[in-house]
Amino acid sequence: MGERKYDLEERLLDYGARVIRLVEALPKTRSGNHVGGQLLRSGTSPLFNHGEAQAAESPADFVHKMKVCLKELRESRRALRLIQYVPLIKPTSRMDSLISETEELIRIFASSIKTAEKHARGEGD
Repeated sequence: MGERKYDLEERLLDYGARVIRLVEALPKTRSGNHVGGQLLRSGTSPLFNHGEAQAAESPADFVHKMKVCLKELRESRRALRLIQYVPLIKPTSRMDSLISETEELIRIFASSIKTAEKHARGEGD
């Protein structure tokens, strides 16, 4: 294998930091504060819940915690789309790479959950 190790924890750390920087750039208005608060919670949650998944007490607990990560990423995607749609950040293209990363993380977690569910049922390696 190659030298570069794929590290989901580092990727989620970077994602959470990007979300924080975006929230800090939102306007200090009622709408900016409201949507920003939602995004801050949902966008940083996957990092913490992924850590919980790594310490899961059973395969079912692992799947549950991974599903929480997926749910929070989907919520983040909606918040990001709303910020872009209003728009609360200009130019809206500033958000394209963060939205793309959200989509990729959603795919990664969805795939990981399917694999973990198969293993939990004893269906495969």
